[in-house]
Amino acid sequence: MSGTPVVSIVDDDESVRTAIGDMVESFGFTVGAFASAEEFLRSERLHDTACLILDVQMPGMTGPELSARLMALGHHIPTMFVTAFHDARIHDRVMKAGAVCCLAKPFNRTEFLNCIRSALRDRQSGEQPS
Repeated sequence: MSGTPVVSIVDDDESVRTAIGDMVESFGFTVGAFASAEEFLRSERLHDTACLILDVQMPGMTGPELSARLMALGHHIPTMFVTAFHDARIHDRVMKAGAVCCLAKPFNRTEFLNCIRSALRDRQSGEQPS
């Protein structure tokens, strides 16, 4: 495995996954891309993801539901949310649940990178010795 942090993206829209994945790779990170929450939960990336980017609205399990499931399973992955349907209630809900940030699509590249960096800092400061 490479030494670059893994940023996993879970979004049901393939074009969005590709665009976000390309942007994340351009920042120098390793990318994992998944079409659904269930696909991510079954993947090997579950254990090496340093930052998780979740779409809020997806068929099946939503982004907030996946985040809650991960916490219940003991996986504390710094998470940022992206949504095409941004509203204050959703933003407040995910932020109160511990999200690093919640961005409305389309988002600013610099703001997006700053969110990833913040998530990685959270990951680093929250790591427990093995």
